[in-house]
Amino acid sequence: MKSPLLLIGSLLILTGCSTTQSDSAKGEPETVLVTYRVKSGKEAEFREVLSRAWEIYRQDSLVFAEPHIVVQDTEEGKPRFVEIFTWVSRSIPEHAPDSVKAVWKEEESLCERRGARYGIEPGEVELVVPSRK
Repeated sequence: MKSPLLLIGSLLILTGCSTTQSDSAKGEPETVLVTYRVKSGKEAEFREVLSRAWEIYRQDSLVFAEPHIVVQDTEEGKPRFVEIFTWVSRSIPEHAPDSVKAVWKEEESLCERRGARYGIEPGEVELVVPSRK
């Protein structure tokens, strides 16, 4: 009787202590570059929603304060925004709180697909800091 309990207890302890590389990576920060293809005439409304999204991220401690860069240009004569920021954990987008999901829906409603490109395209990037000489 002691042997099966000891074996089960040992397995539980080992299972609790072991982590796969992907599990440990989930806790690591993730810097992203997000491209937003905004519908013409919706730029001001999009800026407001993007600003509110940032406030939610910061209020809920989901992102680092820096870097946070937002630029605007045009693509095929239509507005495009690009945002760069860092999630405190790469698992956040997969497990976003309802407040974040709601603001993402608002952002999506103001963006459009252009050809084969989605209205919103996120991607992981590496932050490179130039050396100073």
